[in-house]
Amino acid sequence: MTTSNQPSQQSTAVQPEFGLKRPDQVKIAPPAGERVPPGQFVAKTFPVLTYGDTPEVDLATWRIRVWGLVSREIELDWPQFCALPWVEVNADFHCVTQWSSLDQTWEGVWVADLLEQAGISPEARHLMAHCFGDYTTNVPLDLALSEGLLAHKQNGAEIGKDHGWPLRLIIPSRYGWKSAKWVNGIELMAEDAPGFWEQRGYNNNGDPWQEERFWPELTR
Repeated sequence: MTTSNQPSQQSTAVQPEFGLKRPDQVKIAPPAGERVPPGQFVAKTFPVLTYGDTPEVDLATWRIRVWGLVSREIELDWPQFCALPWVEVNADFHCVTQWSSLDQTWEGVWVADLLEQAGISPEARHLMAHCFGDYTTNVPLDLALSEGLLAHKQNGAEIGKDHGWPLRLIIPSRYGWKSAKWVNGIELMAEDAPGFWEQRGYNNNGDPWQEERFWPELTR
């Protein structure tokens, strides 16, 4: 198993792709309080940042699938997903493009409660979130189990279409690209693998408190 924060299959051609923020574009941010990671500016709004088009999702045909290293593959429709226990979580949100939005309230289902329906195989160590538009992002399974939320509401209202409606993965302790929009699948894996942005220059771990924005090769 790869123990480095960077998956071994990354290309040596370390060129940022698809307009992602580059190291030379990072601005110097003044300290903004103990809740704000270094290099972040507190935003008064919740900006929309997406690669690609906003998908048209129909709840009548929507499904979320769980597969990979599970006891049984499952696929839930929207009423079945809504029948799982719902919780409300208050968490700050930190985007890699240097804005932070504090005191966001999210409502949805714990990732752990969804995975309980499928049964987690003992050898599972990593999670890949799959989304409409073929976006993916990877997180350690233990992190997803401890804080991952599949959110349908933000600040008391349904998440906007551009923000991931009907379902967005929320991983509060990581930069926002790990909080994948329009989630429709969860895959459990033994070995780590990079997701969409992790293949294209963003750090595999994405901890805002360590300013893990980019591949180490891009910051040398």
